[in-house]
Amino acid sequence: MSKTFYIETFGCQMNAHDSEKVIGTLERQGYARVQDEVDAGLILYNTCSIRDKAEQKVFHRLNEYKKMQGEGKRFAVIGCVAQQEGEKIFERAPYVSLVAGSASYRNLPEMLARLEAGETRITGLDDRQTDETFETEFTARSNPHRGYITIIEGCDKFCAYCVVPYTRGKERSRTAASVLVEARKMVDEGFTEIQFLGQNVNSYRDPSGRMSFAELLVAVGELPGIRRVRFTTSHPRHFTRDIVEAIDATPTLCDHIHLPVQSGSSAVLKAMAREYTRDWYLERMSWIKAAKRDISITSDMIVGFPGETDEDFEQTITLLDEVKYDAVFAFKFSPRPNTPAVTMADSIPDEVKTERLRILMDRQREIQREHYGRHLNELQECMVESHNLVRNQVVGRSSQNKTVNFTTAVLDVLPPVGSYLPVRITQTLPNCLVGEAVAAGPDVSDGMFFIPTVRKPQFVVLN
Repeated sequence: MSKTFYIETFGCQMNAHDSEKVIGTLERQGYARVQDEVDAGLILYNTCSIRDKAEQKVFHRLNEYKKMQGEGKRFAVIGCVAQQEGEKIFERAPYVSLVAGSASYRNLPEMLARLEAGETRITGLDDRQTDETFETEFTARSNPHRGYITIIEGCDKFCAYCVVPYTRGKERSRTAASVLVEARKMVDEGFTEIQFLGQNVNSYRDPSGRMSFAELLVAVGELPGIRRVRFTTSHPRHFTRDIVEAIDATPTLCDHIHLPVQSGSSAVLKAMAREYTRDWYLERMSWIKAAKRDISITSDMIVGFPGETDEDFEQTITLLDEVKYDAVFAFKFSPRPNTPAVTMADSIPDEVKTERLRILMDRQREIQREHYGRHLNELQECMVESHNLVRNQVVGRSSQNKTVNFTTAVLDVLPPVGSYLPVRITQTLPNCLVGEAVAAGPDVSDGMFFIPTVRKPQFVVLN
């Protein structure tokens, strides 16, 4: 097996960041990354079990790899489906040599050594009792300006529909000191935006007892050189008022909160084992809406959960009207392996689920069309993410995590990716804002202009 590798990643931001850390670990062990599986000695498939029939999609993809098994290649399945299916993967795809869940990534160097020694069935399948987190010395970050830090792994919530507690283990937090070391290193290398990650990021509990979640947010937000700090995903059960107070008091903390609700019906929330009611959730919405800053709110919702009546669904629609989210990510319920919902009678026909999803998204689109209008003529700081040369526009992102497409007639040169500049919003659409970059003037502070000049190395090294 040549020491080259190809990795394919599916799923959430945590999976993407896990891959960054896996890539860094592999490269530290002397492996070279290639962009085509044909050129790789080791092919890794970083899997996600959240979407419908995820395991079937994994085995379908492995079948596509099967034709290359006689070329001296090794295959590895890592991530959530690996933890969920375990050694059954060897039975269905005997050409796979390594199966590892995310909680065992810290053992990758040892597993790679065994692979190189000729072993053909290597497993890393930690149970829920592990207290270890995956803290590597090397992370190959894919974005040179915006970087992730996982501050808490695992989940203890056991929502009836969710497989994550079974695939990522129990909740275990990193120390605030280790998070701050990583953040400082990232700032030294020129990163200007940091995003905290966790299945329930606000369930963070500093093992040293030094800082709360809100205090850690502020500490990173106050690092010289940081312009933006984000976090995702929060759980309503652990959403506290001091998080809103921290955002109000710290300009570098982005004015955006993603707080999944899943349903507007307390009866459905109870069946989902979400551990809060509609009123509990709305109280937290009131804290956010009472903030001095205009904080954008986004959420996740599930329609068609077992037992959801027409009245339950109507309560979800009225919740949309009451909260006025800036975005909602909605899905039809489908059962996941090993979860309590698998044993519930899924009596709601798929066509009913489809119609409810359509109604929900149509109403949310109307809300966004109206709600986005509040930004018309506002001056917003945007971080440049890319250039749309076909439309002669720059694609940026606001502090509220909204996409802003804007032109730059007042600038002599095209602003580079990673730069920040003020944009006047001239048009609002349901899913994005449109604007025009503005020159310095009495209503534009010098601090709104930032051009990155530091070239970052491939790795961020933690000491």
